[in-house]
Amino acid sequence: MLIALALGIGVSVGLGAYGRFHEATGSALNLAGFSSGLAAKAWLASLAFVFVLVQLVSALRMYGKLGRGGARTAALHRWSGRAAVLVTVPVAVHCLYALGFQDFDTRVLVHSAAGCFFYGAFAAKMVLVSRDGAPKWALPVFGGLVFTVLTAVWTTSSVWFFSTSGLVF
Repeated sequence: MLIALALGIGVSVGLGAYGRFHEATGSALNLAGFSSGLAAKAWLASLAFVFVLVQLVSALRMYGKLGRGGARTAALHRWSGRAAVLVTVPVAVHCLYALGFQDFDTRVLVHSAAGCFFYGAFAAKMVLVSRDGAPKWALPVFGGLVFTVLTAVWTTSSVWFFSTSGLVF
C-alpha cells in the first residue's frame, strides 16, 4: 500500500510541478478532423469518460453488485481501462504542454489539480492490481477514486467546453 501511495503522490506532484514550471506554449498537437486542440481534447476526454463508465459497470458486475460477471466482464474491464487511459494521453499532453497548470479561476484550478491527481490515482491503482497482498478494499477504493477524478476532469473540461462552444468538432 505504501509503495502505491508513494508512487501515486509522486506522479501527481511531478505532473503538477511540470505543468506549473513549464512555459506553456499555447498550442500543442492538433488532431486531424478537429477545429482546434481544445475541441480535440474535449472529444477525446468524452470518449475516455465513456470508457470509464464501462469500467464502472464492469467493476460492479465483477464485484457482484450488478449480477455476476465472468471472464468476458473481466476482459472488458481491462480493455476499457486501457482504452480510457490511452485516449487521455493526447489530452494530458495538450493540457500540460500547451496550457500548463493554471489557477486563474476555480474551474481551471480544479481541472488542473484533478488532471494531475487522475494519473497519480491511476498509477497507484496499477501497482495495487499487480500485488497479491493488497487489502481487498484497496482496489475498489482506488478504482472509485480514478472514476471520480476522471469525472471531475471531464466535467471541468469537456462539459464546460461543449456548454460554452456547442458540439463543435
